[in-house]
Amino acid sequence: MEKREIWLDWLRVTACFLVMMTHSCEPFYLGGEGSLILTRSDALWVSVLNVLPRACVALFVFASSYLQFPLHYSTGEFFRRRAVRILIPFAFWSVVYALVWGNPVQNFKDLLLNFNYAAGHMWFVYMLVGLYLIMPLLSPWAEKVGKKELLVYIGICFFTTFIPLIRQWVGGAAPVIYGPSGIPNAAKFPLWGEASWNTYGVFYYLSGFVGYMLLGLYFRRFVGELSWGRTLGIAIPVFLAGFAICCGGFLSRVMADSKGVFPVEGPVGLAALWEGPWLNDTAGVAMMTLSWILAFKKISSADRFYDAVIQPLSKAGYGMYLGHMIVLGLISGWLRSSLGTGADGVLGVWTTPVQIFSTAFLSFAITGIACVLIQKIPKAGRWIVG
Repeated sequence: MEKREIWLDWLRVTACFLVMMTHSCEPFYLGGEGSLILTRSDALWVSVLNVLPRACVALFVFASSYLQFPLHYSTGEFFRRRAVRILIPFAFWSVVYALVWGNPVQNFKDLLLNFNYAAGHMWFVYMLVGLYLIMPLLSPWAEKVGKKELLVYIGICFFTTFIPLIRQWVGGAAPVIYGPSGIPNAAKFPLWGEASWNTYGVFYYLSGFVGYMLLGLYFRRFVGELSWGRTLGIAIPVFLAGFAICCGGFLSRVMADSKGVFPVEGPVGLAALWEGPWLNDTAGVAMMTLSWILAFKKISSADRFYDAVIQPLSKAGYGMYLGHMIVLGLISGWLRSSLGTGADGVLGVWTTPVQIFSTAFLSFAITGIACVLIQKIPKAGRWIVG
């Protein structure tokens, strides 16, 4: 593992930017009582600009699996390394967000059981730790698995990404239910062993992010160099199909709820239903993820830009993910107050995309520079940035 995978550095840096793109879009459909889209043009912009980057989290999981799975050292050493790299920066930023947003006392109480919901992006760390917990269990199998057998399991995981669409098809428009925590969820139509007393259906254990973990293993073991013609011949149509599923699904739900009249608003559960077609465990996101991976795998040479910019940003990428929301929130609020909102903004219908791209680029640049500099601080830099 001494030799750096240049294409993975490019992939991780791009994934960092894509994360900031997704969060830059959120003020344009989350607001009011919880869900708010001001204009038809905003609905169109969000459906495009929040779908393009939706593979970002899956790309992070893929990269981590590609480098870490199967384990290269003992289980104890693996967890020691991951704890220093992942958990210490996570604890630092959890404290920062608890102090900065909301009621600090309540925030610290909540941290005993979950992440601070004001810093919603921190959910990623819990999911990643969960994958790390099962990597030692699967590593002996991963060392010996053949190509055909691995493809079968990846195929099963890919099938599960269609289950949300199947639920909607057979179950109709699901109502929104609220658990004791107040978190909204669409009521699920039970499939293949699920029932009101049993969540663990036949596909439960091979759903979610496990598929991206197996995809990382597959690319590391079995995918060699592909020509540009074959790469683009696969990546472009697969990406466009995934994009169409996510974009069309979101926009159709918004239009159905608005009945063509804007603004459209409601409780936060409404936005949760709008987001359904582009969640990480859905087919469209999986297809776009594969396309991104195929494209980035063609990057093989390092140059001055890679050495001076991409590699330092890649090394600081985890810290950028953890800390970017503070910067992004300030920039987004400043741009909205300066440029206005929706079609009434100073740039008309272009106000929304200008704000989204400007927020993402400025947040990426400021956070990137800060994290690269912080990482240079002896010892403490690693504890903050990872």
